[in-house]
Amino acid sequence: MAVLLDSGLEHYRGSFRNPAMLLPLAASGVNIGFEGTRLMNGRAVTHPAARLAGQGGAMTVGLLGVGFHLFNINKRPGGFGWSNLFHAAPLGAPASLILAGALGAAADRLDRSFISDGRAVATICAIGIFGTTAEAALLHFRGAFQNSAMWLPVTVPPLAAMSLAADVIGRQPRAATTALLVMTAALGFVGAAFHAYGVSRRMGGWRNWRQNLLAGPPLPAPAAFTGLAVAGLGALMLIGRDYG
Repeated sequence: MAVLLDSGLEHYRGSFRNPAMLLPLAASGVNIGFEGTRLMNGRAVTHPAARLAGQGGAMTVGLLGVGFHLFNINKRPGGFGWSNLFHAAPLGAPASLILAGALGAAADRLDRSFISDGRAVATICAIGIFGTTAEAALLHFRGAFQNSAMWLPVTVPPLAAMSLAADVIGRQPRAATTALLVMTAALGFVGAAFHAYGVSRRMGGWRNWRQNLLAGPPLPAPAAFTGLAVAGLGALMLIGRDYG
């Protein structure tokens, strides 16, 4: 859902100039529909081939999005440089769709016992948290870290990712990793609140929400930390079950 809202908001700001900008909305919507059946019924009820197509489609659209964003950055005056990384299409954003498809595929294989433990899921989560941290660091650096709370998503999540990766290697979940993942999950809610506050501080505040939602800090973005951290906690439980 966070991927759908974030891509929808950012591409609406770009006026959907390229028809391909509709693809991440469609891919996200399909995956939400498939994974929603898992939440309601405790397991996936749609056909495995259809889910695989949806997950593969999401990852493919994510990869295409990375390519489009790279092209968008490189075609600007100055090419691939810091200024364009700050102000052009966000390079890491399409990767969230790749992660969504990969986590859905991993969940399917856990359901069908194709994955014997949670290390594969934990690895995906650790990589995803590192990538999300890099995106947050870039955008918060653009904002000059004017609020000290802007340091939180670039300090706590990478510690959680490193600790999770260590647990994958050691095959032993630790209390410290659980605590760091819980803090990372909480940052998704805290970050959304701070971003809502950032929107309110712009000219007209929430009364001018049509403009300020597009120009202010992206509300759905921090939720990526919550989703990845919760998946990481589930992976830790599987690691503890199999190796505890």
